[in-house]
Amino acid sequence: MDAQSLFAMLERTPLLVAVYDSFDRLRFANDAFCATFFVDRGENVTWAEIVRRNYRLGRASVISTDNFEQWLTSAQSRRGKVPFRAFETDLLDGRWLWMTETVFDNGWMLSVASDITNLQPGERAMREQLQVALRAANTDDLTGVGNRRYLLGQIKHALEQGKASNGLVGSLCILDIDHFKAINDRYGHQTGDLMLCRLATVLQEQLRRADVLGRVGGEEFAIFFPRTSGNEAVLLVERMLAVIRNLRPIPAKPDARCTFSAGIAETRRGDIVYDLYSRADAALYAAKLSGRNRIHLHEEHPGLAVGQ
Repeated sequence: MDAQSLFAMLERTPLLVAVYDSFDRLRFANDAFCATFFVDRGENVTWAEIVRRNYRLGRASVISTDNFEQWLTSAQSRRGKVPFRAFETDLLDGRWLWMTETVFDNGWMLSVASDITNLQPGERAMREQLQVALRAANTDDLTGVGNRRYLLGQIKHALEQGKASNGLVGSLCILDIDHFKAINDRYGHQTGDLMLCRLATVLQEQLRRADVLGRVGGEEFAIFFPRTSGNEAVLLVERMLAVIRNLRPIPAKPDARCTFSAGIAETRRGDIVYDLYSRADAALYAAKLSGRNRIHLHEEHPGLAVGQ
């Protein structure tokens, strides 16, 4: 079968088929997908842009939330983090879809959905409740991104999968908001919470889909970069730090600004989660000792510190 015949079959199937690249930008969608999610053929759009546009226009997926942007950040923090997942979703037109996402080694994702509206309502309700419970167990209540349990679970899974290969598993970054107590003392804890939520959203926006963001402490976040060297991770985090330095997280309080210190460690053969986390944490401590507002890469010999 040639490529032209394959694409013709994909166009005729009632299944919803879409392909996204590693930055979650839509690269292919068949007619069924485009019609369901209101995408024009050949449109150069990300998954987040599709969801945001449909939510604002009151169409496509059912999204029950009082804070859409936080919901979106939470959804992105879970999307594409495992090689395969399946879940259910409701549409505002009354349909019920069973969706699968397959992520390949190059970071591209194949999404396939089928209409399961005719399944028994009792089975549907039970599965929905299970999904809600699992999501809550792995989500940080304040920011909506993954919690410590979720992040460490993702790292553990990646390390276990990497045992069969001598290749690089990835790098871990732990970052801490500089002088956050002073921010709370000056502006109040409510402003501090709003700042954490905004920072979580901005950090998530800077990540590739495969990267895993989690809040692991009060003002402490961690990011796992799969198949990424320490030096590559430094470049990614440098970009985030530059964005945060220029950010005004609270529009009503433009003088409420912040920076962060970050430590990065690359995985080693035989690592367990504790080993990797300890090295990244030591690098974070070194960044703080060096004056904060910077990134430190853990190395066997004197490390790389990226300053202001």
